[in-house]
This record gives sequence, C-alpha cells and structure tokens, in this order.
Amino acid sequence: MEILDGKKVSNQIKEEITVEVAQMKERGEKVPHLAAVLVGNDGASLTYVGSKVRSCKKIGFESTLIHLPEETTEEELLKQVHQLNNNPDIDGYIVQLPLPKHIDEEKVLMAVDPDKDVDGFHPTNFGKMALDMETFISATPFGIMELLKRYKVETEGKHTVVIGRSHIVGRPISILMSQKGNPGNSTVTLAHSRTKNLKELTLQADIVISALGVPKFLKADMVKDGVTIIDVGITRVPDETREKGYYITGDVDFENVSKKASYITPVPGGVGPMTIAMLLKNTLLARERHNA
Repeated sequence: MEILDGKKVSNQIKEEITVEVAQMKERGEKVPHLAAVLVGNDGASLTYVGSKVRSCKKIGFESTLIHLPEETTEEELLKQVHQLNNNPDIDGYIVQLPLPKHIDEEKVLMAVDPDKDVDGFHPTNFGKMALDMETFISATPFGIMELLKRYKVETEGKHTVVIGRSHIVGRPISILMSQKGNPGNSTVTLAHSRTKNLKELTLQADIVISALGVPKFLKADMVKDGVTIIDVGITRVPDETREKGYYITGDVDFENVSKKASYITPVPGGVGPMTIAMLLKNTLLARERHNA
C-alpha cells in the first residue's frame, strides 16, 4: 500500500510555481494576482481563504482579500464582482462559498468573468472541460488528476466508481477520468446517495473516488484487494476525548480499507492540500494567458 501524499505533491507544485514566478520577475513581467471575496465570518471559509493568502505570499503571487460583512446585499456583492471583472491588475479571483442565504449563489457565480474564474465553476469553463478544451478545471478534480499523474497510477481501461455527483467534484471528475489522456481513459460509473447497488459497484471498481461527505462510509467489505482509493470527504466528528473536542475524518474507513488498497489518500493531507495548489496553478495559467 502506498500513500498518495497530497501535502508532499502540493509542496512540489508550489515550488515549481515559485520558480516560474521568479522567471516572470526577471523578464520584467507582472506576477500573478489572485483575489478572494469572502462574505461573512464562516469559520471554515476564513481558514480556507487565509491559507490561500499565505500560499500566495510564499510563492511570490500578489493577493487581495476582500472581506465583506454578513449583511452585504446581493446587489453590493455583484457590484464587487463587476469591479473585479474590469480590474486589469487581477488575473483571477474566487468568491468563497457558501454565501449568506439571502444571496443567490448561482447569480453571483454566473456574473464572474470566465477568463478570471480560477475556481472553474462558471458554466462556460465547465462546458469547455466537458468538451476537453483548454480551460480552468475546478481545483479539487484538477488536484485529483495531478495526484494520480505524479504517482503514475494506472487508469487506462480501469473501472472507476465515483461516489457523489456534485458540480464541484463528483460530476467533473467523472468526466475527466473518462476522457482520453493520462490519467484518464477509464470506464466510469457515477454513483450517489440514491444508488441501490452501490456495494456491488464498488466491489468491481479498480479506482474509487468518494466525495459523499459521510464519515467512514466506505468500508473494507465494499472494496476489492489492490484498489486505488481517493477520499475527497472531510468531516469534523465530535469527540470529547480529544483535546479539540473533535477529530477529522474522510468518507473512507482508512484503518481497514488501507489494508486492501494499493494506493490511498489520507484525510487530512490527501486531496485537501492539492485543491489550494491547483487554484494557484490556475491563477498562473490565467496570468500566462493574459501575457500572451
């Protein structure tokens, strides 16, 4: 069994980007500039955005955090999005989700300029991804593909079962794994919470990608020997015996499933770090396209 170490690979990617940014500076080019819009004070969002800002500083990017109060109106947020769309200094930006309930997330995401949508959430970018055209791929699926590539996990002709059909992870990764390329060329089954014969499907799978958000859902009796496991889930489980009062786990019963797997991602330290690394990669791509 080999651990697919997302923390290690994400650090490699950041080092590669750092070198590219240094070369841009030497050529007198403008370095990439990533902006993040955060509305309110959601704890997980604050942590995530803070991590992005620190990563930008470390690799030589410029970064801007636009932190708006919880009571910001939809109209005010859309005005901010419009300003970012028209600011030539900003190469890419993200609107951190979830947004407060009084704001229509779809309306906001539709307003983002696809050429600056480094999250890859805009329908234009999703459509280009589905058609295998050059675009911004959503950071988490992009990270999974990069992790499989760098560990040389064989995917061609393999049966991949994706659990979860979200627009952010499940649906795009199912498309990417079926496309021509390496990784890719896989036969994909997209399953979800309503799939009735799920265990039957996962037992056939050479690769299982779980993005369900249910702690320790995937058990050892649901997978075959030699399987590759990509665990996208991350959940805080209350535990009063722990110092923090909780522990973090994924969708997979790691302790038991790892005994049968050939490759497996840990939680934390697997897919999570890759998501931020690929967001930075998308921002670099945006800067390069603007330079071109």
